[in-house]
Amino acid sequence: QGYVYIVGRKKEMVNVRGLNVYPREIEEVLYQNPKIKEAAVIGILDEHKGEIPKGFVVLKENETATAHELIQYLRERLAPFKIPKTIEFRASLPKSATGKILKRLLQDEEQRK
Repeated sequence: QGYVYIVGRKKEMVNVRGLNVYPREIEEVLYQNPKIKEAAVIGILDEHKGEIPKGFVVLKENETATAHELIQYLRERLAPFKIPKTIEFRASLPKSATGKILKRLLQDEEQRK
């Protein structure tokens, strides 16, 4: 009551027009969707906003969804500036030997594009 807790790492924070967006918050909402098996969110460069969030999603077996559908799902649950501009579907996400999602590899892929 009256306290604000920051969840996630500061180095993962996305700065959207001066507003702080923590990818973990977006990921937690994505994981609430029953179609999603895995999710990761990173910040990518944007000409107009500085940075914007981008989502990566692995769907559960035999599930289907569109990026538009998932973005709409997020719009109903998050502030507009926290909504990823794009969501990329993957068969799997890169992971460490312990099973942790390696966001750095996703970030490196985006920088090479």
